[in-house]
Amino acid sequence: MELSVIKRDGSKSPNTLRREGVLPAVVYGRSEESTPIAVDMKAFEKAYKTAGESSVITLTGLGSAKDALIHDVEFDVVSGKPLHADFYAIQKGQTVTVSVPLEFDGVSPAVKDLGGILTKVMHELEIECEPKDLPHAVHVDISALTGLDSQILVSDLKLPASAKISAEPGDVVAMISTAVEEPVESAAPTDLSAIEISEERGKKDEETPAAETAAE
Repeated sequence: MELSVIKRDGSKSPNTLRREGVLPAVVYGRSEESTPIAVDMKAFEKAYKTAGESSVITLTGLGSAKDALIHDVEFDVVSGKPLHADFYAIQKGQTVTVSVPLEFDGVSPAVKDLGGILTKVMHELEIECEPKDLPHAVHVDISALTGLDSQILVSDLKLPASAKISAEPGDVVAMISTAVEEPVESAAPTDLSAIEISEERGKKDEETPAAETAAE
């Protein structure tokens, strides 16, 4: 995916650019000097929706094309519109480390037919690989979860050949769990004889003052 940008000269404030439909941004990298840039707001939103922060975007308009990742985006807390973006330029031959989201696909027979509960243990996976091999997402096929003791491990995921991951192969990605019913404690039977005794004692207590008064 390509994204056209221009170098920002600072003659307009960031707020003015935003009102004009332009997003202020910056591009930098390991061997790339930090450069203020500007990009069309709608074009950026489209690119961000498609690429997210884990797919390479080719920036054009700064001389030679630059492969970059959307490294960070600041959003307005009220409108949700982007206010500023950071692009990380990737040097040729450089590997990158990115947290890639997991997307769960399919239907689990254990959930559909056996009443199991799908538990997603992981929601993203940190991957180090060449930029060209970076997946937008890692797909997890939950149709493999057929029994109430089924699990999907990191070793079951399909990853790029050049990918290195920090997670262990035996780490659980998703599993089936079952609802545990808590035992209901039965109430102790009421001792009716104790109530009767209390009532009789109460009557005696009430009668005592009257008897004492009569005696006086």
